[in-house]
Amino acid sequence: MISFESDYIAGAHPKVLERLCETNLEALPGYGTDHYCEQAKEKIRKALDCPEAQVEFLVGGTQTNAVVISSMLKDYEGVVAAVTGHVSVHEAGAIEYTGHKVLGLPQKDGKISAAELNSYLETFYSDDNYEHMVFPGMVYISYPTEYGTLYSRQELEEIAAVCRKYQIPLYLDGARLGYGLMSPAADLTLPDIARICDVFYIGGTKVGALCGEAVVFTKGNMPAHFITSVKKRGALLAKGRLTGVQFDALFTDGLYFEIGAHAIRMAEQLKRIFREKGYRFYLESPTNQQFLILKDTELERLQEQVAVSWWEKPDEDHTVVRFATSWSTTEEDIQKLEEILIQQ
Repeated sequence: MISFESDYIAGAHPKVLERLCETNLEALPGYGTDHYCEQAKEKIRKALDCPEAQVEFLVGGTQTNAVVISSMLKDYEGVVAAVTGHVSVHEAGAIEYTGHKVLGLPQKDGKISAAELNSYLETFYSDDNYEHMVFPGMVYISYPTEYGTLYSRQELEEIAAVCRKYQIPLYLDGARLGYGLMSPAADLTLPDIARICDVFYIGGTKVGALCGEAVVFTKGNMPAHFITSVKKRGALLAKGRLTGVQFDALFTDGLYFEIGAHAIRMAEQLKRIFREKGYRFYLESPTNQQFLILKDTELERLQEQVAVSWWEKPDEDHTVVRFATSWSTTEEDIQKLEEILIQQ
């Protein structure tokens, strides 16, 4: 069995695991106050070209989204997100559990538009009854999106302009940020994201780390006593060294970007094979997530040898499935899949 089920099917990148082993017996203070965490934060600031950035490490993406959103919103506010956004669909109501509503916005290929966002906010404030409604207090987007698509620099700038107009922060979920940045279709850089967004996170779990995400506040806007909020919400790791050491490794000698580039190369090979064999794409994704429309009979046959992710049902006879590549995808995996796939 080979697996393209997700981008965190393997443990940690060997260089990350090596650093964890090398530092394993060091006696270090807890809760992210060790020198590896500080060292990693400084490396991240340099990569962002943002020396004033405030960086903190959390253990996972859902915890990060729940903590960041709930600690930045007032009690009467919710977060605006695409109806296909991770916080809208695949986080088991984690945001709502904190007492904040996710306010769904129409999307196209996983992306919201500045025009739709502006219309939503304009409509909200033109309603005489808005005091009886959940206020839009933040905008959430993903890069790449849940469908592997990318916002352009212009699209991100336009969304940020709407956020500034209504004085609400723009939050970018970067669970797969490394794969988005290294796509040939990307025209955004890490410094661009730091400049445009108010808060974002650099995903580690899906990009070579065993676990961990790096939250970045770029406008001196980290909520007061943020670590207290993290702990209150059950998301503070006592052995904070684990995230610090991993991000220190990821941001040494460009490893984070090397990992992203490898996954993109593997995804491009997948796309070539799918096209040559006549498979039908659900949409065009320039990143490590590829979505195909398969006949249910073909999916049943394929799953005997290949693990993929079920995504949605476009009709009763077909299923949209996702193939994801990562740092751990090998040439042998690609070749084996090519042998298994049949001409359509």
